[in-house]
This record gives sequence, C-alpha cells and structure tokens, in this order.
Amino acid sequence: MMDSSKDGEGVDSAELDRAIGAVIGGAVGDALGAGYEFGPANEPAAVTMRRGTLTGEPAGHWTDDTAMAIAILEVAATQGTLTTERAATAVGERFLEWFRSGPSDIGNQTRAVLSRATSGADLASAAVLEQECYPDRAGNGSLMRTGPVALVHLGDESSLASAARAMSALTHPGPYAQDACVLWTLAIDHAIRTGELVGPRVGLHLIDASRREEWKRWLDEAESLEPRRFNPNGYVVTALRASWSAIHTTRASEDHFESGIRQAVAIGDDTDTVAAIAGSLLGAAYGASAVPIEWREGLAGWPAGYRSSDLERLAVRAVNRGRADDQT
Repeated sequence: MMDSSKDGEGVDSAELDRAIGAVIGGAVGDALGAGYEFGPANEPAAVTMRRGTLTGEPAGHWTDDTAMAIAILEVAATQGTLTTERAATAVGERFLEWFRSGPSDIGNQTRAVLSRATSGADLASAAVLEQECYPDRAGNGSLMRTGPVALVHLGDESSLASAARAMSALTHPGPYAQDACVLWTLAIDHAIRTGELVGPRVGLHLIDASRREEWKRWLDEAESLEPRRFNPNGYVVTALRASWSAIHTTRASEDHFESGIRQAVAIGDDTDTVAAIAGSLLGAAYGASAVPIEWREGLAGWPAGYRSSDLERLAVRAVNRGRADDQT
C-alpha cells in the first residue's frame, strides 16, 4: 500500500490516467444510462448514447449522479481533503446549489434531505432526521457519487474510509449506504494505484464485523448470478451488486471498459446510477484513455458549461491535494 504520507504525490502518468478515468468513467456511464432510465432491460450490444428519458437532455449529458460527484470533486480539488467538517460543509453547500437549480432527475431520499436543510453545515443533521423518520431507507444516492472520493486520499485507508462515510452521511447516513461507499472507494483506490481490478472485497476489513459476513455473501451472489437478477436496483446493496456483477461477468472481454458499462445499462431499472457506479471503477482500472472517444466528446451537464475537460482538470488537482497541475 502507498505510504499515507504520500497521498496524491508522486503518481506516474498511468496512475494519473486511471484517476481521471474514475471520474470520466462515472460520467460516461451516467450519460449512457440516462437514455434507458427506468425502462426495460436491453441487450448490451444495443446500448448507445441517446437523449435522457427523464431529463430530456441531449445525448451525452450527465444526470444527478455526476452533478453531485462534481460537487465532491470540486471540494477535493480546492481543499485537498474530504475528511474535515469544513470540506463536508462546502460539499453540502454545493449540493444545495445544485438542488436549487431545479434538477429534473433526483432521488427521493436526496430530495427529502436537501429540502430539510437550510445550509451545507446542517445537511448531515437533516439527513439523520430523515433517516430517523424512515430507518429502513437505504437508497443508492450516495454510492452513485463515490467516484471522486478516493482521489484526494490515495493509499490512506483510514482517510479513504472516513471520507467515504462522511460524503455518504450528507444525505444517506444509514450503515449499509456508508458501507457500500467504503467498499467502492477502496476498490477505486486499489485500481488507481495498481491497475488491478480486485473489486469491493478489498475493503471488507473496514466494514463493521457485525455486517461483514452479509457483505461477503452479497458479493458472492454478485459474482455467481446473472446481472439481470439485480433489478430493481434502487436499494444501495442491490445497486452495488448490480454494478459489480456487470463488471465481473464481462471481465474476460477484450474491451472490458465498454462491455462492462454496456452490461450495467442492460440490467435495466436505475440504469444511469448502476452504470455510473460501474464506470467509476472500470475507469479507475483502465484509465480515461480506455473511454471511447465518441462517448467522451459529448459529455456535458451541471454546472452549466462543464465538459469532460473540466472533469479532467479537477481530477488532476484532486490527486495533487488541491495544488494546480502546474505546481507539481
């Protein structure tokens, strides 16, 4: 494991490509899945970039998944951490700014929490109140935006787990939502640093012992059952299993990035979210250079005017702990 004192420092060009890939891959999966959201399952080969079914936005435009991930990425890129109260407040403020822009696609739990909050500083408290009202609620709305979380604390397991839980707790404080974010963040971290696609098992030792065996069983199922068994997938545990199943099932493909995302979309139901989750890990393993150029060129969405080049710029700065790339 990378020495935690070297967080983000000394990454080589391949690692940097993979770090950017975690962000670009998630955005591409989100935009690709937007055209099939809550529709029937499809054949993977038939999946193509098209206009959003819920958003009505042109092909290539991302949805809430990437918009909220960008809020996290921006703070990582400017503050160089995601583990402080100041960072959480800044992310919360950006979430609220996005929410007040009137997005057409937003999850029920996220909407309820953001409606309760008056500022970024009280967002986590609003999330706790919402969770108390609906204690069994565990949507996939925090896992969908986990792609950028690993970038700013590469190789530091303790900080990675803390950041993953803190970012989830802003809207989804439930234990399974936080667990899922930890598992996916550690998988992304490992992929960026090593180029190995080990998957979410790499973070199991960071899950509370009382839930660890459950997660092992759920991951066993993801690796043994057909991906379409994980539909519907609005529940965070099912969304993670759907994403990992799509990746694991297509692992022998020559072009694993593309085939894995197509399979994630083909599962159906919450297609943009499952494909965004899968895309972040696939991108972390294979890099932005593995993303088909025709999928990457048309990327756009909130904040207005953002394109793939903006995601790349922020990813580089996040890896460098808030320093501009020309200062490294």
